[in-house]
Amino acid sequence: MSHQTTHEANSRPTHTIEDYLMTMHVMERDHGEIVAARLAEMMNVAPATVAMTLKRMERDKWISGKGRKEIHLTETGREAAYSVIRRHMLTEWLLVKIFKIPLSETHDEAHNIEHAISPQLEARMRDILGDPKVCPHGNPFPGCEDLTSAWIPLTQIPPGDKFVVRRIHEFAEDNHELLSFLDKNEVRPDVEALLVESLPFNQTLTIDINGVLLTLGFAAASHLFVEKLGGKQG
Repeated sequence: MSHQTTHEANSRPTHTIEDYLMTMHVMERDHGEIVAARLAEMMNVAPATVAMTLKRMERDKWISGKGRKEIHLTETGREAAYSVIRRHMLTEWLLVKIFKIPLSETHDEAHNIEHAISPQLEARMRDILGDPKVCPHGNPFPGCEDLTSAWIPLTQIPPGDKFVVRRIHEFAEDNHELLSFLDKNEVRPDVEALLVESLPFNQTLTIDINGVLLTLGFAAASHLFVEKLGGKQG
């Protein structure tokens, strides 16, 4: 191993810290803040575990803040988050394109591989894959957020409108049961559909995909970001 590669490997966060950084980046990007209680829920650990991890991350300069309040990624922490997110998304593309892994399985499989990818391999993967700007689920690579900013949650589409699915949000990717359900019913990026009805009283909506009706709860539908294709259908 070269001196440069050794330095890069030693300067990386641990696998656990990289997992935290990925989740914290998405929180900060989409909600403008990092909430410790939400972090515990997303990481599936006890609040006390999150508190200890945050102290360690602050000590090592990955984050700044006041305990569990006003948590922010430092510049170093943000760069580390971007790095692992790129490796994760590139691995997902590799699994989809080369190994033909179902979309519902790529997140978990990529999670097992992402930490071991060197900067040299990452650069090679980007070249081979054509430098993608979004992952197979439609989520943006760091620095490409403008490409996805116009897409809106499915819950904001009025009944009668056609749309194309563009993105399954990162926070849905950890729900394997939901991803499997969406994949089984062909709800994936670039699929066109029609919103048949939306029922706020029971928090469900129904979509039509190629003549097949599918009912989703608002909680699941809020993770689907779409692009409208036109006005109401007659």
